[in-house]
Amino acid sequence: MTNTIYILNGPNLNRLGKREPHIYGHTTLAEVEALCRNTAGAGAQIRFHQSNREYELIDWVHEATEEGAAGIIINPAAFTFTSIAILDALKQFDGPIIELHISNVHRREAIYHNSLVSKVATAVMAGLGPRGYATAVGAMQDLIAAKAQS
Repeated sequence: MTNTIYILNGPNLNRLGKREPHIYGHTTLAEVEALCRNTAGAGAQIRFHQSNREYELIDWVHEATEEGAAGIIINPAAFTFTSIAILDALKQFDGPIIELHISNVHRREAIYHNSLVSKVATAVMAGLGPRGYATAVGAMQDLIAAKAQS
């Protein structure tokens, strides 16, 4: 097992800062990545990825599983509600999984209310804006430390 935390981002998150800023804010994905790395601290191993392609997200979950990563933080974006394939990949991961959403998906249209990923997630965070990533990194570090003590 490694101490690596995978932070995976799904479709359209590369457009953060430009896409619907009234919902997602003005923070870019590069700024989110810097926030995650700063929160994790020096020496932390972070693998930060974004893809608009479902298969790439699945491949990164498989990679995290094979290398024995410590945890996965995933914002699957639209794939949250549609991808059985991502759900099946996450089922194979033995460590903690945090599902993350920038907006509060439960305050949005009904199509956003049924997350497939929640069925395997250790925890779910939604509605904290881009700062939610920092909260998720801190929570993941706590989950990893608790697992190491047990």
